[in-house]
Amino acid sequence: MNWNKEDIRETMLSLETAALQSARDNYLDYVVTARLDRTEPIENDEQAQAEVAADFAEALDDTLHDYADKLNKLRMIDFGPKSAVNEGAVVKLSGRYYVIAVSTSKFICHGREIMGISKMAPIFEAIEGARAGETVQFNGRGFTVEEVA
Repeated sequence: MNWNKEDIRETMLSLETAALQSARDNYLDYVVTARLDRTEPIENDEQAQAEVAADFAEALDDTLHDYADKLNKLRMIDFGPKSAVNEGAVVKLSGRYYVIAVSTSKFICHGREIMGISKMAPIFEAIEGARAGETVQFNGRGFTVEEVA
């Protein structure tokens, strides 16, 4: 496998930054909606809508922190060459590519579909330390580690 893993890191950073910005925009929309104009009488439905918006904003605040944590993690990971599955490795597992870093949706890099998984993912425990050619067991099924970079 001939990967430029810095390109993978940059793609992941770009995607997670865009997701953070989208979550931040949504958060700000809800914060604005949650504010009531105290200079005018407040009707019950306005109060209820403001409370719902405040609840959404609070939930989105956690999401913002999650994205910020992911971005920090991506900046810190050693994406250097790997011979065994560990953080920073790109792994081809039963025909699919994964990067061991942070959890992401599928994305395209180098013309290949890749998904980010974190060390907290249940499958990581099964593949950690495996080398190319080894078969690992996960949920009662065998998976072949085809490549590690």
